Amino acid sequence: MKVVANTRTAQGTSASRRLRRADRVPGILYGGSGKPVTIEVEHNPLFHALRKEKFHASILDMELDGKSEKVLLRDFQMHPYKPQVMHIDFQRVSENQKIHMRVPLHFVGQENSPAVKESGGLVSHILSEVDIACLPKDLPEFIEVDLSNLRAHQTIRVRDLALPPGVTPVLKGKENPVVVSVSTKGEEVVEEEAAVVPAAEVPATAQKAPPAAAAPAAPEKKGGEKGGEKKK
Repeated sequence: MKVVANTRTAQGTSASRRLRRADRVPGILYGGSGKPVTIEVEHNPLFHALRKEKFHASILDMELDGKSEKVLLRDFQMHPYKPQVMHIDFQRVSENQKIHMRVPLHFVGQENSPAVKESGGLVSHILSEVDIACLPKDLPEFIEVDLSNLRAHQTIRVRDLALPPGVTPVLKGKENPVVVSVSTKGEEVVEEEAAVVPAAEVPATAQKAPPAAAAPAAPEKKGGEKGGEKKK
């Protein structure tokens, strides 16, 4: 995919406002061997490109002042309530340097899996994308997760994924997050029932004891008694 950009010289809040009023988006291009460059991009083509999954996980061709560069989309900010791109960041790409990217996951074959057809299980997609490292030439647009052999009580983790050649997951130590899990309706009911304990089954030691009765008041002395003696 292609992005057409121009170098911008005017900087600051006021200059950025003027660009946005002219349907341009302020941005920056950084990384690689070159210095950071402030750029501007036409708003409407950029807005529609951002709605495409491929734009977020592909090497992009940027035409900057007539010269071509390979770049990655790194960040963008949207207006809080308007359909307007406020700022965008791109990073230069070197052919011989590995890049880190979050790539979307595409799940296929779920309807025909034994987990659904035979066990009536509920398949939960825990992750929708995964962090990977690879050379730019090996960057996939997405990673396909085949669920056609998925069975009840089975989980698929990041290290179980069939990644394309040259692509490795970015994980720390023994980290291995769950991508997909399967639960059955029976398991859900049991979990809900176990969470509620009827009051009659609560052990007596766990029930709140009733407040102790107050001690009766001592009767008053009659006839002006004092010290237990009767007045003569």
